[in-house]
Order: sequence, then C-alpha cells, then structure tokens
Amino acid sequence: MALKLITAPAVEPVDLASVKLHLRLDSGSLADNTTSEQTLALSSHDIAAAYSLAGSAIDVLGYQVLVVLESGTNGEGGTVDVKLQHRDSASDAWTDVTDGAFTQVTTANDNATYALDYTSGKRYLRAVATVAGAACVFGVTIQKIQPYSAEDTLLTALIQAAREYAEGYLNRALVTQAWELVLDDWPNEDYVEIPLPPLQSVTDIKYKDTAGTETTWDDANYIVDVDSFLGRVALAYGRSWPATTLYPAGGIRIKFVAGYGLAADVPQTTKHALLMLIGHWYKNREVDLAAGSTYQEAPFAVKVLLDLNRVVPI
Repeated sequence: MALKLITAPAVEPVDLASVKLHLRLDSGSLADNTTSEQTLALSSHDIAAAYSLAGSAIDVLGYQVLVVLESGTNGEGGTVDVKLQHRDSASDAWTDVTDGAFTQVTTANDNATYALDYTSGKRYLRAVATVAGAACVFGVTIQKIQPYSAEDTLLTALIQAAREYAEGYLNRALVTQAWELVLDDWPNEDYVEIPLPPLQSVTDIKYKDTAGTETTWDDANYIVDVDSFLGRVALAYGRSWPATTLYPAGGIRIKFVAGYGLAADVPQTTKHALLMLIGHWYKNREVDLAAGSTYQEAPFAVKVLLDLNRVVPI
C-alpha cells in the first residue's frame, strides 16, 4: 500500500495573522497594519436583481478580515441586500459565506455603517448585492489586518511544517486535500478502508490489467462510506471486486478527498496544538546536541492536545 499526495491543501489550519497574535509579534500601529480594498465602490448603484451586482475579488488569505458596508441615502422605497461570497482559487465557483449576509438596508436605516468579520479562511472574498425599488448609495470595503514582520517567511514555513507534523502524528488530513491510495490487490473483505480521515469523497477507482491497460471502475459497483471512523469503499449489494488479473505492482488506484474542510472546521484543540508547536520551533530554531540539552521534538502539551483526535494505527 502507498499514498500519493495529489492536491495539497489550499489553506493552512492556522493563518499567519493568528500565529503572529499568538507570538505577540506586533510591529506597528493598527493603522500601519491595515489595508483597505473596495470590492463594491461607494457610489449610487442602479436597481440590480438577485445579487447580480458583483464586487471585485479581494485576496484575503493570511489576514484578519473585517468587511464594512457603508450605506448612503437610499432612493425612495429602495432597499439594499448585500452578502459575502468566497472561493479558494480563481477557477472555483463562488459560494455564499455562512452567516455572511448584512442586515437589509432600507430608507429607515440607511446612512449608517455595518460590519462583519470574515473567518472562513478561503483566498478570495467579494460582496454581491441586490438593489430593489430605486437607486441607492452604498459601498463595501474589505479591511485586511496583518502586522508586518521580517519573520513572515520563517513563520509561513513553520505553519506548513507544523501542519505536516500534526497530520503525520494524527494519521489524519486536516484541511481539504486530495490523495491517491495505491494497492497491489483487492482486499479479502467487501470493503477497503481509506486512510487519512475524515474522508470527504472518492473521486474514482482505477485498476490496470497485466498489459498495463487502465480501467475506471463504474461507481455503481461500490458505496462510499464517509460516516465510519475510517472512511470506506464498500461493495454495493450483489457486486464483487473485478476479476481481472492485476498489474504486478500498484494495479489499483483510489483517488479520494480528505480533511475536515476549511480551517474553521479543524478542531480547536488541534489548532491550538499547532500554535504551541510553531511557538516552540520559533523559540528553538536549532537543535542543541550539547551535553545536558533538554531539547524536545514537541512539547508534552502539544502531544496531549493532538492525542485527543489521533487515529492510532492497529
């Protein structure tokens, strides 16, 4: 059995801003550390149905984010509905942010400022709006807060290293990532356990015959079990594994998507363990091999927190 990483996580379980806050690495005033970008310009916007007024995409990865809706004067009977959408990459479809809708602005509550925190951890964020009844004056600004530090490159590397260490220790995937499980033979049981829980989905199952010809197995032949402690691919009722004589090595390949989801979905105990581990590595940048050294691979408290969600190999 072998595992091959297909698609690395698009985000980390903890971001650079959170690590800096944990390490107290503030190096400037709030004004110095805040960047404001407009996703919807502050102006009079004409009637637009069904959130068809779409703002510019703003890259917010690694920042603390506050979204500000500045309302001017609504036209008579005019209403404004604004919600946030996000995505991981420029090729992904936009999806609505959970709890990311502002209070509807009417003539009774216009000429005011409204704010929402964004904590979902995707790379791109925008505002979309519905304007009904009459033209209305408003704009949406995204404020990104991140203290500058000359240590950013090091801290970014430590974040990735800590996540990889934790995943290896936990035998889990944290944020969404794609893998390929390579097998030499079909199992004797009527299911295959998929490592690196939690399992989100199985993309496809392929197998090769002795000539190296690859076949994609019809997904009607199997059921994907994402509810068990270890996800499984189980045979559908009345089905059996393919009888084809397999390629001598690595004849079966199961592509799957694993992980809790977004950074916000990772257990808080695990995220706190990552922060502690990053802090430990940040303070102890070199391994001291001198006599009497008490250097630890990872502090006891880190492993105690990680053990709460560890998958122990049998």
